[in-house]
Amino acid sequence: MADKFLETTVTGAVRSAQQHYYGRAPGTGASPDNDRLTEDEITFIQARDSFYLATVSETGWPYVQHRGGAPGFLRVLSPTQLAFADYKGNRQLLSTGNLAGSDRVCLFLMDYPNRTRLKILGHARVEDARAHPELVKQLAETEVQRLVERLFFVDVVSFNWNCPQHITPRYTLAEVNAAIAPLKQRIAELEDLLKLKS
Repeated sequence: MADKFLETTVTGAVRSAQQHYYGRAPGTGASPDNDRLTEDEITFIQARDSFYLATVSETGWPYVQHRGGAPGFLRVLSPTQLAFADYKGNRQLLSTGNLAGSDRVCLFLMDYPNRTRLKILGHARVEDARAHPELVKQLAETEVQRLVERLFFVDVVSFNWNCPQHITPRYTLAEVNAAIAPLKQRIAELEDLLKLKS
């Protein structure tokens, strides 16, 4: 766990809960202004085809939204900044509106087959894609650039890897197809052998 994560998330109320349930509340030491992503985090982020984005409304309600795309659609611009293109959708703009009131976000990235998850805390801003065509070209694949309406930029504060204890493995269709391809090949070979013998 990066140092800034505990300093940011362990509040007085969290310490009280830790004390109540476990009889102790570990302290947190001084940490840097933000934690830089290492090669481990960068490689993990670049392999993801989805993540969850949490924001908070001006009335204090949390909101979590799913974002998906081709692996690597969440771009790592530097060890302290991420970005992604936001496409035309249901026109609710809840995350975009929430960020106008509070720029704090949490990104939750899952690797279900390997039972691994990464949480990233940050400060986000939204830019109108119409005002930044050069950034659209940088953050979106050519075939979908015309659908981009907004660009999200996340300045990383910290991150945390979670334990895999309660992650249920799940697989994409592509992962399932890759896993069963040798079996299908063998079945086809055996069927051909049966045809020759009959």
